[in-house]
Amino acid sequence: MMTPCFTTSSLTNSDIIFVKLHAPWEVLGKYAELMNVRMPFRPFNPFTAGAPCILVRCCFLNGHFIEINGRSRRSRRKIYYLHRRYKFMNRIEKQISRFRGWLPRKPMKLDKETLPDLEENDCYTAPFSQQRIHHFIIHNKDTFFNNATRSRIVHHILQRVKYEEGKNKIGLNRLLSNGSYEAAFPLHEGSYRSKNSIKTHGAENHRHLLYECWASWGVWYKYQPLDLVRRYFGEKIGLYFAWLGWYTGMLFPAAFIGLFVFLYGVTTLNHCQVSKEVCQATDIIMCPICDKYCPFMRLSDSCVYAKVTHLFDNGATVFFAVFMAVWATVFLEFWKRRRAVIAYDWDLIDWEEEEEEIRPQFEAKYSKKERMNPISGKPEPYQAFADKCSRLIVSASGIFFMICVVIAAVFGIVIYRVVTVSTFAAFKWALIRNNSQVATTGTAVCINFCIIMLLNVLYEKVALFLTNLEQPRTESEWENSFTLKMFLFQFVNLNSSTFYIAFFLGRFTGHPGAYLRLINRWRLEECHPSGCLIDLCMQMGIIMVLKQTWNNFMELGYPLIQNWWTRRKLRQEYGTQRKTSFPQWEKDYNLQPMNAYGLFDEYLEMILQFGFTTIFVAAFPLAPLLALLNNIIEIRLDAYKFVTQWRRPLASRAKDIGIWYGILEGIGILSVITNAFVIAVTSDFIPRLVYAYKYGPCAGQGEAGQKCMVGYVNASLSVFLVSDFENRSEPTSNGSEFSGSPLKYCRYRDYRDPPHSPVPYGYTLQFWHVLAARLAFIIVFEHLVFCIKHLISYLIPDLPKDLRDRMRREKYLIQEMMYEAELERLQKERKERKKNGKSYHNEWP
Repeated sequence: MMTPCFTTSSLTNSDIIFVKLHAPWEVLGKYAELMNVRMPFRPFNPFTAGAPCILVRCCFLNGHFIEINGRSRRSRRKIYYLHRRYKFMNRIEKQISRFRGWLPRKPMKLDKETLPDLEENDCYTAPFSQQRIHHFIIHNKDTFFNNATRSRIVHHILQRVKYEEGKNKIGLNRLLSNGSYEAAFPLHEGSYRSKNSIKTHGAENHRHLLYECWASWGVWYKYQPLDLVRRYFGEKIGLYFAWLGWYTGMLFPAAFIGLFVFLYGVTTLNHCQVSKEVCQATDIIMCPICDKYCPFMRLSDSCVYAKVTHLFDNGATVFFAVFMAVWATVFLEFWKRRRAVIAYDWDLIDWEEEEEEIRPQFEAKYSKKERMNPISGKPEPYQAFADKCSRLIVSASGIFFMICVVIAAVFGIVIYRVVTVSTFAAFKWALIRNNSQVATTGTAVCINFCIIMLLNVLYEKVALFLTNLEQPRTESEWENSFTLKMFLFQFVNLNSSTFYIAFFLGRFTGHPGAYLRLINRWRLEECHPSGCLIDLCMQMGIIMVLKQTWNNFMELGYPLIQNWWTRRKLRQEYGTQRKTSFPQWEKDYNLQPMNAYGLFDEYLEMILQFGFTTIFVAAFPLAPLLALLNNIIEIRLDAYKFVTQWRRPLASRAKDIGIWYGILEGIGILSVITNAFVIAVTSDFIPRLVYAYKYGPCAGQGEAGQKCMVGYVNASLSVFLVSDFENRSEPTSNGSEFSGSPLKYCRYRDYRDPPHSPVPYGYTLQFWHVLAARLAFIIVFEHLVFCIKHLISYLIPDLPKDLRDRMRREKYLIQEMMYEAELERLQKERKERKKNGKSYHNEWP
């Protein structure tokens, strides 16, 4: 069936032999039929039965006469379907075109006149059949099957070839796993660079075309040529870039609204009554935030932090949280519609994955236990239920242990925070001493990031060990199990400290004179006098920026350094004059192989970013903007990496993004809950609302403007008698620098009775009102948002109506084509019988 067409010794590695395989037309046609590869077919009678192809569609547009094969015909039918693939984005382009003065030339559009072969054929398709080959549109047999399809057919054959006699001696993967072959990969179509301009001389190959119109930084504002990506790399990689592009496009409204919330905070900063009172509170002395070394401080000293807090925690925060929860649902629902259109255009609607082969490791482990496969009827290795359960229990225990390691790491960060805040408070430098809490938070976030990156390396090895311990039966089962473990590990590792700051920091510290302590020694950390939201903003901003920067460096910087080092060794060994003499397989071999886990790392990075963008977005409205800027770079980085730095990956098919969609839905649900708690617990939105309607100057009037917030700061602070301090908590400073005499009282954030009340330091009625309002807000917010999410999910169908009609139309045309073909065959047989019968009658005497 297939023979090596080229065998040679490596120029750079004399002990390596390269074997280049080629599949002739007959083999491609045979296996395309076996694999049900769908190819475009020609209309059987386009002038009477409808025109399934774009070429015919143009013939009848508006009923005009068109010359076809020297004959004029007039359409008496209207086109049943007009393709509207980019209708929504075209509307956006019309709005953007008004600002062409400052936008690059032709924003977002592909240069169709320069890149003509980006146009995809809009014909209907049917499973390829050699018996009905005349019904298919074949202009050139060499290009009838695209690159990805040819590679997939060759790999399909290699996976099923028996290389030795024996039950387990089948398939290329087994030869790779046992070391018989070092690597197997499709070849790139040549160099991605050219001395001639693509606009004047055209593209030399599809790789060059992809580099110029997709992987080049100069086209960052253009649409992605997804059809060309699919033809070169296959549907699975094409779907990843389609999803990434869709996600990036959907970030535009989220980033705009988030920026608007931030700018709203900037414009209303001078009118915020709370920040005004904080800045003017020179006579309010706050209690120390740590033991001994932390001094008393004026509330006005936190004026800057109060203003920064207002930028993120203002009147538009609740609206933005609801918007982002709805946005996540709309994003997922419209992605399903977009995926359906892509699946239809790429002939994936009716495609089902072939029955996968059993993993060699599973087969080797359970080769002695066999049972009949109910589908194929052949004996296959079998894993007993008890063995499977025991392995799953051990794996679950390992997952639980690693989560405990994460919690221990967070506990270590907590200890660092409570210890260093006192150290920074006693620092010699006044800048650090006066900002000890911010310095503690900043250094803790950086240390936390380093721990996150180190633990990620450990988690990958543990997840790999646990997944192999489970002994999944097929590669897809192995991939799904590994994906769940890695996502769970990295999600908990990345967000555990953020959850601590959002929901635990400053919530269980007690009060002056009765502080709660860690291991009965260290006093738990308190929030800044301006609130805990500033700590959460710093945590999210630093982690998000550092992680995205690190990921981008590792994605592109590491392959660049590796390939540069390889080229350097080649130049030292052979000189620059031998570089151009290397054949394509040598050049591809010296590139970096694709990740062992396929697109896992790319998807995981984006899913974790999606979680950061939605889960705590109420505390950091600029997160969508940072994600958008990163993704604009990410698309071109990934494109550049696939085209120039990696070996060409094997083309494979996929109908959707797989298990990642379910993870996205779970993150969307979690984001509603966390944002409700952030607004109710972390921010001061609810206490301000309770004060405005219940305790402020507008109480009972139904108003909640800035004039109703007069006196809020004083009402939110409790009074403490300095003489009631514990010995280990009593500050070294007696506060005499404020009034000239030892300080008698200080204030702290809480709703407690004064020291001389009947129940000293007991909770006030306002505390219970605020607590009840917080619980009520969480319940109402969650139910309201979940109702909106479910309503949107119900109102938005998974399939667009025009796509559903087009699918029905295609099914009808295929049936008509088969009917006409069968009718034509019967008429031909009938004529032949008549002819044979007439000849036989004339010869009869």
